[in-house]
Amino acid sequence: MKKLIMAILVIAIGTGVYAQNYTPPKVGTVLTYANNDAKGNVQDYSQITVKDVKGSGNNMTITFAGVGLDKNRKPVKGAEFTYKAEVKNGVMIMDLNQLIPAEMKNQGIKMDIKGTGMELPSNLKAGQSLKPYDATITMDISGIKMTSKIKYEGKCVAIEDLKVPAGTFKCHKVNEKVSTTVMNMTNTSTNTSWWAASLGFFSVKTESYDEKNKLVSSQVLIEVKGN
Repeated sequence: MKKLIMAILVIAIGTGVYAQNYTPPKVGTVLTYANNDAKGNVQDYSQITVKDVKGSGNNMTITFAGVGLDKNRKPVKGAEFTYKAEVKNGVMIMDLNQLIPAEMKNQGIKMDIKGTGMELPSNLKAGQSLKPYDATITMDISGIKMTSKIKYEGKCVAIEDLKVPAGTFKCHKVNEKVSTTVMNMTNTSTNTSWWAASLGFFSVKTESYDEKNKLVSSQVLIEVKGN
């Protein structure tokens, strides 16, 4: 259950960014990621597509579609979702509940996500900390309710070029700390993410570490189409 909650949080952090002067990828852009274990072995894939962009500048509506893929890059049934983000006066607003996988709803699992949201300045600089992000996830599984509280903190530690299978990108390297509290037990993990402004601040690579600073998993952008 904790793995599922953390997976949804990663999606929210990776795509639920509030940004001034936000420039989204072009309509039709498809980002494909490899999800690896600690040894770098591919476990499966995930894909995000920019479906539509209406408006421009500081006021627009962007429609994204996400899907989980198996090792053969075939869509996993129920692992898809479509969501819209609105940029109003330079601030992106998104209902995180749109990120709940359809499979969970089909299984009768009720989930509600509430959060303060992230803010990402368009002029993010090395050494600058991000505004803390808080979220509460409430789940109801056959009448059994569980609430999880999540706190996210991040700091840009460098701006550098990063080479991945999809190409070389100028990135903001961000160290992230994620604390998850379930049933009065708190687990803290850390991530190092590289966000590319040219891709609408989607991540190019993310490394996840446990409380002992041991690498647990990584996600790497392997292909970009249409941008």
